[in-house]
Amino acid sequence: MQMRLFLMAAVALSAGLVCKLGAAPALDFEVFKAKVEPIFLEKRAGHTRCYVCHAESNNNFRLEKLPAGQSMWTEEQSRKNFEMIAKLVNPGDPGTSRLLLHPLAPEGGGDAFHSGGRQFSDTNDPDWKTIAGWVKGAK
Repeated sequence: MQMRLFLMAAVALSAGLVCKLGAAPALDFEVFKAKVEPIFLEKRAGHTRCYVCHAESNNNFRLEKLPAGQSMWTEEQSRKNFEMIAKLVNPGDPGTSRLLLHPLAPEGGGDAFHSGGRQFSDTNDPDWKTIAGWVKGAK
């Protein structure tokens, strides 16, 4: 009987934690394609575009090469970018997502080194906020 009560209490506690914490939000492909992906092509003052270093790179952040003469990726390429980049975020938690921490200045809470410079000086940058919103589950 005591074991049964213990198991019931453990199940109830687990259920309460799951309800309280909630499941991580799903990353939305359409938001990624419309709002996040263009950031990787954007020229930021004093910086190289993310695309320049990360197109067909051999590091964790690898973007598909743009088709000749095109300024945006095809649907298939965007899906590949999405799948690759989804591995660099913790859905629901932008503060622990490598995609957001690596190019963020250390003074703003980012990684100590990023060979492409500090794309974001702090978390108030509008593009940083856009990516963070997507990681949080923006629809």
